[in-house]
Amino acid sequence: MTLFLRATLGFEKEVMEQAGARLAEAEEAAAEHQRRAIRDPSTAHRSAIYPPGAEYALCHAEAQLMSAVVAVLNESLTESLRGFYKLRRAFTTLQEIHEAEKLYLQKQGKSGHSSRTSAASSTSNVSNNGPSSGSNARKSGAVTPSTSDDEDDFEFVDAKDDPLDLATPIGYQGHLEFPNMSSLNMQGTSGDKLNAGLPTTGQPTDVAVDSKSAAAEADQEVDLRTLTKDPIDLFIHSGTGLCFGLLQLMLSMIPPAFGRLLSLFSFRGDREAGLRMLWSATKFKKDINGAMAGLITLGFHSAALAFCDILSKDALPEARLDNLLTEMRELYPKSKLWLLEEVRMLARARKLEEAVDRLLTGPKSSLKQVEALGLFEMSLSCMYLHRYEDCAESFMKCVGMNNWGHALYYYIAGICYIELYRIHKASDPVKAKEYAAKADKHLHEVPLQTGKKRLMAKQLPFDVFVGRKIQKWDDRAKSQGCSFVDAVGVSPVVEMTYFWSGFMRMSPKHIETSLERLAWSEDTKHNPRWEKESADERAILSLMKAVCHRYLGDTDAATSTLRNDVLSWDLGQLKACEYSDTWVLPIAHYEMAVCHWTLAGGEDGDAEYLRKCSEELTIVEDWEAYDLDARIGLKIRTARETLKRIDASRS
Repeated sequence: MTLFLRATLGFEKEVMEQAGARLAEAEEAAAEHQRRAIRDPSTAHRSAIYPPGAEYALCHAEAQLMSAVVAVLNESLTESLRGFYKLRRAFTTLQEIHEAEKLYLQKQGKSGHSSRTSAASSTSNVSNNGPSSGSNARKSGAVTPSTSDDEDDFEFVDAKDDPLDLATPIGYQGHLEFPNMSSLNMQGTSGDKLNAGLPTTGQPTDVAVDSKSAAAEADQEVDLRTLTKDPIDLFIHSGTGLCFGLLQLMLSMIPPAFGRLLSLFSFRGDREAGLRMLWSATKFKKDINGAMAGLITLGFHSAALAFCDILSKDALPEARLDNLLTEMRELYPKSKLWLLEEVRMLARARKLEEAVDRLLTGPKSSLKQVEALGLFEMSLSCMYLHRYEDCAESFMKCVGMNNWGHALYYYIAGICYIELYRIHKASDPVKAKEYAAKADKHLHEVPLQTGKKRLMAKQLPFDVFVGRKIQKWDDRAKSQGCSFVDAVGVSPVVEMTYFWSGFMRMSPKHIETSLERLAWSEDTKHNPRWEKESADERAILSLMKAVCHRYLGDTDAATSTLRNDVLSWDLGQLKACEYSDTWVLPIAHYEMAVCHWTLAGGEDGDAEYLRKCSEELTIVEDWEAYDLDARIGLKIRTARETLKRIDASRS
């Protein structure tokens, strides 16, 4: 797991290869130990709940899940497909473990899940192909080892398995507090199975479950600690909750670009269910499963969900998050991973100065990847604080700490020097010239760094974005007869702040400074070329001004600016610009949706404004692909889920 964390935090190819090799060893060892336990149960842990070897089956599944993530990050479409197949196999194992626990609780009269149990049973028994090896394994009291022998040839065919028997269970019905799992399934249309190389069946197996009744049942679920003190049983129990919860959460966050690939496996997730499972797994803070569940839960809320704009009132359980972080910091006082979560929480509370100070004075980590992550967080915070020189120098240190994201580091460092050049251009020409040279150097390093890293054989979206930006500015410098730094458009620092959700972390004072940096572009005293500026740059300026107004609480000004100065442009007009920034229009529609949400008063507010909010979201959802669409993809998906829950509650 340490190698896995190093690989996913640093994205270094060498470390990912090491992690992949070690995880393969772990898979093989766990599978062998499990087979040995099944052959001779007397040599294995004796559990009243789980079949012999279940602890090794869990370790095998966890290794497969980690291996799947590393595979997707490995810059290869083939490896990514292998990874998703491993995920499928891991899910089968986890399902069989949870079936054993469910059976035990039923025998103890502690289940309290009759409706979901019967639904799960009726679902898994629907089959046109006879019983599967998985069901036979459960009847015999063993968890089937999911070996990787059939994965080596990379064929999505498993004649021994009935895909319906591999369907996602309706609910992980042991002890954890979460709703049903019907939305996370591994079945789909017959066409999906044919595309995946899997046998087809005659009918789907979706089972509709009332979310309210499922939540009510969750409140009655049994804490396994009241039935057993066996540490291995509790390890299996917490690990299964961690894995199911993480799967639900991961699949609910998959960006649209992965949709076609995941359709081969008929994967879809449920964020609410995943978070409920992860929260419950955090009860076991002293084992690695509970600690990882805590890290994921805190990270998701502080680094993802907290920066969504359209949320229900209970989406961020602040007190619960504070308590979890306090407990984890007390348990692991020397761990910088928990310090990073504390820093993120401070940033979420708009205490950026305190967050930076905490990073500077906090403990060092023995893992350079964790140190690099801390440095990255501090670099972004300096950008939001308008500490441009500190930000640029900090990002240049990031270059030496890993080999991933160099285009981003050089780009942000370069645009920070652009701002410093503009600030000193009139008052201190000598210093301005120095900053201009640094900006030119760093920004022209960006094209040399793009394209080196790929995700699923595709160039990274950010690399595409910044590569186009540099080309645009080079072209403008030639056509306008000016220097490269003078050809740069509307404050790219403010633009980056938006894409990295920085405005949510900034105090009003910092946002006012952003407005000042935007004003420089349209001040003809400083920028005489503004009168002939292109349509897309004018639209960027207006959009960023509207964003600043919204975060300052002036929703009316934000709405007026969006309607009159951004959405008044036609897409064709923006596309006519050289190396055009067409992302402005779909994001303007998203911003308009947020304004309508604010004017409505939130989830309990005016229905007409909520309807308008939904309409604007629909426009964005139906928009063609645009630059960095994944950067706001989670915000859009969260907004839609929030509105759906409102509709459901009102109906």
